[in-house]
Amino acid sequence: MKNPHADTPAAIFLRRQIELLNHRKSQKEIAHQAGFVNANMISLLKNGASKLPLDRVPDLARAMEVDPAHLMRLALEQSIGKTAALSVLEVFGTPTSANERLWLAEIREASGDTDPKLTARSRTALRAIFGK
Repeated sequence: MKNPHADTPAAIFLRRQIELLNHRKSQKEIAHQAGFVNANMISLLKNGASKLPLDRVPDLARAMEVDPAHLMRLALEQSIGKTAALSVLEVFGTPTSANERLWLAEIREASGDTDPKLTARSRTALRAIFGK
């Protein structure tokens, strides 16, 4: 039987990040740094057997060396579902990661801080950067 949250973006992200860190940190170290009493919790989260508790996101983000805003968006969707998460973000605003803020600063500088419209051409150029 497949774990209920194995295919969620949160679980997929956690698996990838744990793999990236495995040469420097064990899952036990990550669990300890995130404040989990049971080191097995990291396995439960990455395998999708358990949802990422929202109250652990800031500490887990630090332990996993990721942006807490990004991890919170993933955890929120996993916790309450995509539609409800979108509603929460619509009301409270979308948190931006540090990397996203750097992109925004670069767009502002490149445009001379002119508040450029997102046109079909600029969207195509942006997507081309990411191979889409």
